[in-house]
Amino acid sequence: MGIFPYIYFMIEDFHITEDKNKISFYAGMVTSAFTFAEFSTGLLWGRLSDKVGRKPVLLTGLIGTAISVLIFGFAPNLTVALMARAVGGLLNGNMGVLQTTVAELVTAKEHQPRAYTIMPVVWCLGSIIGPMIGGALARPCISYPSLFPPGTIWDRYPYLLPNLFSAFIVLIGVVNGILFLEETHAEKKTKPDRGLRLGNWILSGLPIFRKCAESRDEKTKLAEMEAQPLIDHDEQLPGYRTNENSPESSPRLRSASVASVSWDSLDLEDGRENANLGISGIFTRPLFPVFLSTAPPDEPRPISLPFKFVDGFGLDSKTIGIILSAQGAYQLLINMFLIPPVLKRFGARRLFRFLVVAYFLLYLITPYLVLLPEEYRMLGVGMVLVWKCTFASMAYPSNAILTADSAPSHLALGTINGVAASTASLCRAFGPTISGILYAIGLQSGYSGLAWWCSAFVAIGGAVVGLQIQEPLSHTDSAVATVPTNDAEAGQPESTQVTGRAVPSGSEA
Repeated sequence: MGIFPYIYFMIEDFHITEDKNKISFYAGMVTSAFTFAEFSTGLLWGRLSDKVGRKPVLLTGLIGTAISVLIFGFAPNLTVALMARAVGGLLNGNMGVLQTTVAELVTAKEHQPRAYTIMPVVWCLGSIIGPMIGGALARPCISYPSLFPPGTIWDRYPYLLPNLFSAFIVLIGVVNGILFLEETHAEKKTKPDRGLRLGNWILSGLPIFRKCAESRDEKTKLAEMEAQPLIDHDEQLPGYRTNENSPESSPRLRSASVASVSWDSLDLEDGRENANLGISGIFTRPLFPVFLSTAPPDEPRPISLPFKFVDGFGLDSKTIGIILSAQGAYQLLINMFLIPPVLKRFGARRLFRFLVVAYFLLYLITPYLVLLPEEYRMLGVGMVLVWKCTFASMAYPSNAILTADSAPSHLALGTINGVAASTASLCRAFGPTISGILYAIGLQSGYSGLAWWCSAFVAIGGAVVGLQIQEPLSHTDSAVATVPTNDAEAGQPESTQVTGRAVPSGSEA
């Protein structure tokens, strides 16, 4: 979000083309470089998090982001800017891993609506601060000539300052993650974590955080106790008949232990939910800021409604940054107070279906904002942003819940969310590039809404797919199977609850 207020002007300063109508195409390329790279490694990071844990992958993603923004700030031309964005995408697998972490923390279905709005709330905070910083700190020699005189490094690299600030914030996040982020992977969370111990030691030295450190230590000890086996491997389970010498082969023990999930057993078709969400990236990524940045034509062009018209807002980077920040503030409020009760009321599947069906209207109406009278234009922009933010904020947690509930095991969530994140990244990669091309063609041909209307057409196809999504069986609310055991005193089989397959009464495992 931080680059969107100034990406149009950054491309313009690269002097790639004299035709301003083509700037949107190159802006789309810069955004797509990140998402194409993210697509190529999303599955890799997801599977790696299943093997080494969530925390190392999350920290690696943060470090990669810091490296990427530093290179981007020093970019003297389009090639370096594209490489910087690609590095950020290759090293950033946090989207799917974050979803996995939240899913592993949620133990009750009634907590899902609130839990899955935590990440959007954090993103909203970033979308408030990011555009404001990007718009305010970009080209400081022009915005603040008394503080940043011409001829300095800030003049040579006019977009370095906002990226330096971003890198600093990311490095703070890395330190915070090392010291205070707890592992959630079932097999890895009981292993010693020196960074976490150091964080607890630091907290214990601060009186205000001492109780917090003690509770974290107790939680760590409890997890280590839970990881210890309840029975000796050589001890036969009473009342359970089996043909195998080792009780480890029984479904009773398999359900109690951590099992590995075969790659072939994963149903990865639920990534189509993220494909539908990826369509919205066409709107939320660079197209709308470029739409606001586009200046009106020097000479008025003839208008032939309903489709042939060309105009623009011609807003500067500061104004666009304020608009995007206001969007983030609104999203923050609705994620805190509106989305959780709506999700509880309608359910993830029903709400997701409604959103994918109604999304095309948003793309259909947006380009007509330029036809409003001058005094009503910003009001129209505000109404469209409210519409877009409400739909996008409801779509993410609905999609995340459907994906998590469709997983055969939480141990496979990293891989599944990696596939889902890669699918969404692919859509976001193609979206900005294709929409940028279509937007440039539309401006040249006199149809400035061409990119939006094509997006509406694609959204209709996404709605057809979205209506086919079935209600998954949640792990937090799944049915409980029974395994019979013999009650020696009553002489009747007794049902013991386990998750897994049901064994009929009197049968052998």
